[in-house]
Amino acid sequence: MNLMTSPPRQSGADQSGWSLPAWTYFDEDFQKLEKRHIFLPAWHLVCHVSDLPRAGDYRTFSMMGERALVLRGKDGQIRAFHNVCPHRAARLVDGDAFGDGGGNCGGRMTCPYHAWSFALDGKLLAVPFIEEYENFDKADFGLFPLEHGIAHGFVYVRFGSGTETLEEYLAPVAEEMGIYRFAEMGPIGPIRSRIREVNWKNACDNYVDALHVRVAHPGLNSLVRDTYRLSVDRGVDKIFAHAGAGKSAHASVTAYRRFLPRVDHLPEERQNMWTYYRLFPGLMFDVYPDQIDFMQFIPVSPTRCILRDGAYALPDARREMRAARYLNQRINRDVNAEDKALIERVQDGMGTAPFKAGPLGRNEICLRAFAQRMRATIPIAAEVEHPGRERLQAALDAA
Repeated sequence: MNLMTSPPRQSGADQSGWSLPAWTYFDEDFQKLEKRHIFLPAWHLVCHVSDLPRAGDYRTFSMMGERALVLRGKDGQIRAFHNVCPHRAARLVDGDAFGDGGGNCGGRMTCPYHAWSFALDGKLLAVPFIEEYENFDKADFGLFPLEHGIAHGFVYVRFGSGTETLEEYLAPVAEEMGIYRFAEMGPIGPIRSRIREVNWKNACDNYVDALHVRVAHPGLNSLVRDTYRLSVDRGVDKIFAHAGAGKSAHASVTAYRRFLPRVDHLPEERQNMWTYYRLFPGLMFDVYPDQIDFMQFIPVSPTRCILRDGAYALPDARREMRAARYLNQRINRDVNAEDKALIERVQDGMGTAPFKAGPLGRNEICLRAFAQRMRATIPIAAEVEHPGRERLQAALDAA
């Protein structure tokens, strides 16, 4: 490859063959720019409609200081609100330590601070000691609505204004979501959240890094072998692989191949296809013949993020399908453990003195596209050396 021995240091130079600079993986001010320019305008998956089967069912979702609440009303409609009381800003309903959770609030939500209560459509119902407030109209103090949308069975929210509709955001994968019948699926496990001690970009990079599979994932590699194919479709990274027939040293892989039954509504070429989609900035779908799952990497700090995921499938009582789903999850537990160790190893090196940026191979089209999109969205990311606090503050002030 005709790569320079060191990354270009001018922002106007061709950086298409280089990763993002190391400083963007641990800098606090840069993460503030990411929140403003990337995460607030982005669509974020909260749950599947099947996670909210009854009136009063709700899910919470938190992202970089913002808190969302989606719930099903008595009329069957799903609505989204900021998870904050309009009285004194108390959090209305609780999630786990990461702000993620769910439950059923019955016919109304009651704030635990002053007992203001709200209908499932967000209207203020009752205020204790209402006579204490001057010129008070309950119609003025409903819950703060939050932009949301439902597509292919999943519920999304957006905390800031953006130019891309939900349909436009999902357009590159809409056909696939229809083929697999995402909208008809139900949960086969709880939505989980846990910490990864890495920058969110580090975790996202690893997801589409095809070169590491042979080296670091012996089980997955024995399942898909040399069938990995990468593409970038209108900003969405896509990886296709086949879980073809053949023996493996890994018992779970061999058993998965043996038990995976035919899925009649899938085209022939997808009967044993494993497909991965990454949507900007940090949403992934793992799509298998037997089930699907979503993954999100949500920033907490420059060197810490939340991994959030959930798994879904169509009803299928066949014993072979139950076995295939169990084995799929077992294979992927190993992959996730291997990836956790890898990304932590990378994060450890990002802050070292000599490392500035790394070369990207010609076939790493997804990594290249992501880095280029980051530079286009936040131009100061093109600076190989740390630009200094004054310039970063100027970028924040100009936003």
